[in-house]
Amino acid sequence: MTAATSQATASAPGYPMPRDSGCPFHPPADVRRLTAEKPVSKVRIWDGSTPWLITRHADHRELLNDPRISIDEKLPGFPHMTRGRAEAAKATPALIANTDAPEHTRLRRMVNAPFTVKRVEALRPAIQKITDDLIDSMLAGPKPADLVTALGLPVPTLVISELLGVPYGEHEFFHRNSTVAVSHSASAQEAQEAGAALYGYLDGLLGQKLAAPADDMLSELAARIKAGEMTRAEAVTMGVAVLIAGHETSAGMISLGTLLLLSHPEQLAVLRDADDPKVVANAVEELLRYLTIVHTGVRRIALADIEIGGQVIRAGDGIVFDVSAANWDAGTFPEPERLDLGRAARQHQAFGYGPHQCLGQSLARVELQVVYGTLFRRVPTLRLAVPMDEVRFAFEGIAYGLRSLPVTW
Repeated sequence: MTAATSQATASAPGYPMPRDSGCPFHPPADVRRLTAEKPVSKVRIWDGSTPWLITRHADHRELLNDPRISIDEKLPGFPHMTRGRAEAAKATPALIANTDAPEHTRLRRMVNAPFTVKRVEALRPAIQKITDDLIDSMLAGPKPADLVTALGLPVPTLVISELLGVPYGEHEFFHRNSTVAVSHSASAQEAQEAGAALYGYLDGLLGQKLAAPADDMLSELAARIKAGEMTRAEAVTMGVAVLIAGHETSAGMISLGTLLLLSHPEQLAVLRDADDPKVVANAVEELLRYLTIVHTGVRRIALADIEIGGQVIRAGDGIVFDVSAANWDAGTFPEPERLDLGRAARQHQAFGYGPHQCLGQSLARVELQVVYGTLFRRVPTLRLAVPMDEVRFAFEGIAYGLRSLPVTW
């Protein structure tokens, strides 16, 4: 290592960067500064390595579609999010979140069907009933209520349990272990044990589906195994990934979006009074852009030298794409700090971009449209039950969220 390289490594800022406690919805000020001044720069992550940080929206679009960028987390130098993830990657079988084409194409084809727009839209009435039933229970219960446990967690957990074919009665087990598996504060052993617990449970359930298939995603995966199209390990790992992703991020968005809207009453009124589904759908896109709850970056590694933003990313260099920075890039979203539910925000990257963009984005959109379009219409006087500065945020996971959201009406 040259003296210049050593100095550059030592001066690289730590990542993820902390948010300002006074502006918890905003990307860190240092990240926004880099977007404006140095959109391709080095940062230092948990293991001391210094991957490139990409912050500009246009650069995300260019690189995330570039075949010279890989998602293969087994490659030396891959910038893992956590120590636990780095250890788990050594034994994780191939799945859509760690393979490139053509293997990624094959695996994604195996699991696309339940998440197509048509299939997801068919779930809308069921999601509406789940949401209404939960709001009924909240209104019939004591005040104040915790919106996280009353609505935020149950809606996506019930939906993904139904879609996968997993008993909802095990939701506390799922939530506890999935939280540990992706936590930045968990040790490698704790993360591995949580992942193994989820894997073991899903493997047993998949065995039941192999013997007695039902109308759910695990049964569809079981049919793929019987047809020789995928291995049992691939199917189980895919089930675990869908279970974690299918409730953690949507749960965070429901509660965070509610808090954000309660702090912007003029924008809340736009959503509450909307009788046009298109207005609600557009509002969801702006909320996704503004909050960008995946706050630890999308991780990749370069397979070849790539020149971008006046810098050369060398083959073998790790790359971190800060999604919140891209979604707050003033060059793409003027006045990004202004919440505007009428903004044309669909080009946001809250679900990623390119071949690895989120498999469940259509499902997440419908869940959020139903919840936001129902909650404020049915509970028009909904308000915080504590001062804003007493609301407890959770930043230790891949996606940030709220520990609780006390509300009354």
